[in-house]
Parts: sequence; structure tokens; C-alpha cells
Amino acid sequence: MRHLMSPLDFSVEELDKLLDLANDIEKFPGKYAHACDGKKLATCFYEPSTRTRLSFEAAMLNLGGSVLGFSDAACSSASKGESVSDTIRIISCYADICAMRHPKEGAPLVASQKSRIPVINAGDGGHQHPTQTLTDLLTIRSLKGRLSNMTIGLCGDLKFGRTVHSLINALIRYPGIRFVLISPEELKIPSYIREDVLRANNIPFEEVERLEDAMPDLDILYMTRVQKERFFNEEDYVRLKNFYILTKAKMDLAKDDMLVLHPLPRVNEISVEVDDDPRAVYFRQAQYGVYVRMALILTLLEIDTAKL
Repeated sequence: MRHLMSPLDFSVEELDKLLDLANDIEKFPGKYAHACDGKKLATCFYEPSTRTRLSFEAAMLNLGGSVLGFSDAACSSASKGESVSDTIRIISCYADICAMRHPKEGAPLVASQKSRIPVINAGDGGHQHPTQTLTDLLTIRSLKGRLSNMTIGLCGDLKFGRTVHSLINALIRYPGIRFVLISPEELKIPSYIREDVLRANNIPFEEVERLEDAMPDLDILYMTRVQKERFFNEEDYVRLKNFYILTKAKMDLAKDDMLVLHPLPRVNEISVEVDDDPRAVYFRQAQYGVYVRMALILTLLEIDTAKL
């Protein structure tokens, strides 16, 4: 039995196979419509979510399975003091696979150690968000045709942004990747990512503060919001929330084939005028999230897709 806690839980070969399966699901959805008949997905979300929770639910329903779970810690026995370990033991009695989001780093890992069913980390604090990373990889590979030889700009909250941390960990395994890290001083990438991941693997990167300076060189711009829920005081959030706003004028500085991704939700870091630019692919990215989560469910449940 396998779990997914980090993008590194899959080898590059396994990732490619998973993304190939997601592409096949996109092309031939009917083929997979009953692949999970009789199977149940539990969504245990201790933190609010729209895209991740609903895309997991859509993925399982598209596969013919069913869904149960909770969308808020207050709606679960966690509000009575039940531990994650006890909760997953109970969920293991009811479901075949579980997607868990939790505000505490490492909580899904603790759950996986006590679980009798596969557990998927659907986001743990400011740590990892592996299924968003799978979504990002599928989006880039489907629209660019490759996951190598690119300059990728990561902009916004690089300190607390778990989507950024997961994406860096995944992309450094592909050749020719270079990063431009765009953030204010207070939201720079954590030192453990800078030293233990980027420098330790000899990945070229530069850190800049002005988005305009980076735009002409980028093949991918990955925008993130400044996350109010990660701040300890309102003052710092208010000061930094509008530090970056992607506008049409800034898009004019970019290559004709650059893509703009965003894990969403968007607050105001991308102007709505950018939505009509064909290079803005963040809503398509959300659709790719359903396909890749369908592929992940099939993979972790060890369903033989060759027989479908």
C-alpha cells in the first residue's frame, strides 16, 4: 500500500506514467467512468478548501466511486479533541482511500503511519501540497510539451507557500531547470529550500524583488497569493498583500509563449484584465487538477487500467 505525502514519493518514471494516465483520462473520460465502482473516497479537510476538495470529489465521482467526509475541523470529532491518529483509524473502517488537508505540518504523515488505506496529503500547513504539484506538472507538460529546459518564475509568498515548496522539489529532477524567485524580503524562500534543495542540487536560481525585472526571461510565471491565514499579525499581512499585482502592462514585457499559472484562490495579485490573455492558464490548470487526481486515485488503489 502506498501513500502520497510529497511529490518525491514518486520517481520521475512513475510521475511520467501518472501524467500519461491523466492525459488519457482527459482524452477518453468514458473509458474510466466505472473504474472505481463500489469504492469510497474520504475527504478529511481540517482547513477550508474549494478547488482541492471539490476536485478530489469530482475525480472520484467521475470514476464511478462515492465520497464521504468533512470540510471543516469543526464538523469532525477533532472539535472534541480526537487525534488525527484515531480519526484515520476510524476512516479506514469506512473508506478505501483518504485525502487529508491539515493546518499542521506532518499531520497527514502521522495519519499514513496509522492508516489501513492509502492517504493523500492534500496540503499540510506551509509544508507540502503534492497534488497541486501534480496538477502544475500536468499543466506545464500538456501546454509546453516538456518539463525540462525552462526558466520558471515563482512570485509572491515563497516563505509560507506550500505549493511553491512542492513544485521546486519536483522540478529540480528535470534537466535544464532554472528558477527566478520573486518576493519581498519578508516572504523569501525558506533557507532549507534555498540551501538543502536548490544549492545542494546545483540548481541555478536568482532572487529578485521586482516582477518587472524578471518577466522577459520567463517561460513560466507561477503567481501565488499572500496568505492571510499564515500571518501572525494583521499589520504584516496588510503591508504585504498588494506587493505584487500582475497587470496587462506587465504581461506586455513577457514572451509570447510564456504561461501564467496560479494554484488559486486569487485575491488581487492577478488583475482580472489578464484573464483574457491566452497565456493565462490558471483556470485550465484547475481542470487538469481533476484529471491528475483521477489518475492518482487509480494508481494508489492499484486498479489495472489496462483492463478498462
